[in-house]
Amino acid sequence: MREGYDYIIVGGGAAGCVLATRLSEDPSAKVLLLEAGGRDRHPLIHMPVGFAKMTSGPYTWGLVTTPQIHADNRSLPYVQGRVLGGGSSINAEVFTRGVPADFDRWAFEEGCEGWSFAEIQKYFLRAEGNGSFSGAWHGTDGPLGVSDLPTPQPTTRAFVRACQELGLPYNPDFNGATQEGAGIYQTTTRNGRRCSTAVGYLRPALGRANLTVETGCLVHRVVIEKGRATGVEYDRKGARIVARATQEVILAAGAIGSPKLMLLSGLGPAAHLRETGVAVVQDLPGVGENLQDHFGIDIVAELTGHDSLDKYNRPHWMVWAGLQYLLFGSGPVTSNVVEGGAFWYADRSAPMPDLQFHFLAGAGAEAGVPSVPKGSSGVTLNSYTLRPKSRGSVRLRSGTAADQPLVDPNFLGDPDDLRVSVEGVKISREIFAQPSLSKILRAVHFPDASVQSQADYEAYARRYGRTSYHPTCTCKMGSDEMAVVDPQLRVRGVAGLRICDSSVMPSLVGSNTNAATIMIAEKAADMIRGNR
Repeated sequence: MREGYDYIIVGGGAAGCVLATRLSEDPSAKVLLLEAGGRDRHPLIHMPVGFAKMTSGPYTWGLVTTPQIHADNRSLPYVQGRVLGGGSSINAEVFTRGVPADFDRWAFEEGCEGWSFAEIQKYFLRAEGNGSFSGAWHGTDGPLGVSDLPTPQPTTRAFVRACQELGLPYNPDFNGATQEGAGIYQTTTRNGRRCSTAVGYLRPALGRANLTVETGCLVHRVVIEKGRATGVEYDRKGARIVARATQEVILAAGAIGSPKLMLLSGLGPAAHLRETGVAVVQDLPGVGENLQDHFGIDIVAELTGHDSLDKYNRPHWMVWAGLQYLLFGSGPVTSNVVEGGAFWYADRSAPMPDLQFHFLAGAGAEAGVPSVPKGSSGVTLNSYTLRPKSRGSVRLRSGTAADQPLVDPNFLGDPDDLRVSVEGVKISREIFAQPSLSKILRAVHFPDASVQSQADYEAYARRYGRTSYHPTCTCKMGSDEMAVVDPQLRVRGVAGLRICDSSVMPSLVGSNTNAATIMIAEKAADMIRGNR
């Protein structure tokens, strides 16, 4: 038995590191942070370009989806971070927030009072330490380093020019007053190194006497006594431990881990709990439901030359790049690979962009993504529907914590998602056909020239689409019967228990999700401290 903690946070990911840091700013509050993975010591975590090597292996949970019936019945790798910093330690470092309308929808349409953009913007600014932009839209003093790419690849600049040739305006700041257009992403980096929440937030706080961080912890359940969460039960180094919290237990295990732990604790749909042999503590039908994610589809082209990051796969170029980074902190190792981007329209009458594009200055950078012939170099353009209508689920495989959950994103489950996704692929092809890119491309290999009809495009989307690593909404906040937490992130029907991560989003934001997840944690810290 471990006692004496005010707060126990389960999950040292993007949100958990923020929350542990902020709550432990009060020296009288004793905080325990539990992380299933290890410390973020691997050098590739801290090299921006290393993201491409982190989408599989020991720093992930190794999840695979159930067969996706609308995507050729494929079971897809589903990457979730398993290391301090979570997704912020292994993602592509793209810094985008979404648009104000995303958060106004939460507040005014989805029952989340207090979460309008006007009310949460200060938390974005509090987190952000932007080295290039300032003013009303940006913070400059926050723990999260945000930087311009030092030296974007020539192919990335060609991509931005190609977008302009197609009619997309140039946008130097996707987090400013306007999201639409094409440009080069800012990244969560500082001085040529990744700035995860483990680095930007947690590392400076590790010396605090009131903060305990334990890694390698498998949490089995939340301990609930007389309707109140009083602690957690977990394994560490072969020992079964119960830790007690006098104030609150806070789940920050992510959009897959938090619903899994809720279900293991008897909090969720009663029928599902009974069929997996878990005693029902509180019937919460929304736990594990409403899973939303961006379904990304790549097109891949071979270059006439070798002017992309692919050339650094050759031993002599790899050595040169490594030396340049070690000696000067510059060069291709400072690239996040996903250098360029765009927000645009499948439906030009839409009030805001409904597609996002990611340009990768290389081919086959991530595990499972198509590539170009061996010995050649290439580029990749990924697109996805920003606000999909499909809804999936997270359910227990068994009542055992060590077993992986059943993750079903239900990709393309709504026909409209397929329609918008296909438009994204068509626009991607058009971008590659513009003069600035076409003159340096030898051939587009995926999709090949045989893909012409609407049916061809739909088949291509089903065959090659994949997760964009943005699962959300599985313990959504709100006021309806499917809401799991209220707008203060308190679990309905259980005192002393909150959830603070991307699972509480009521709907998916129209961008990458890391910045919004960090914002949620910043706001949660204020709400928790205000209630202590």
